[in-house]
Amino acid sequence: MTPRVEIQYCTQCRWLLRAAWMAQELLTTFENELGELALVPGTGGIFEVRVDGELIFSRNQEGRFPESKELKQLVRDRIAPDKPLGHSDRQ
Repeated sequence: MTPRVEIQYCTQCRWLLRAAWMAQELLTTFENELGELALVPGTGGIFEVRVDGELIFSRNQEGRFPESKELKQLVRDRIAPDKPLGHSDRQ
């Protein structure tokens, strides 16, 4: 089964563009590894990212948004641990 990523974002906060940009970054980076990427509208300041239902980033828990590089690393570690990320890889 191919992995599914969900980005849940707050519609009240108007975070759709941020979520869509993050989705584009992930789809470009993991074009052969991802089976699905869903943008899920929410409320209450939510911005959470899940891989196959497992929470990998929560704005509420971290107190900030993820950096693109950080999010790619978190997703990679779960779906394709051996995949090099080029300039987005850890040093």
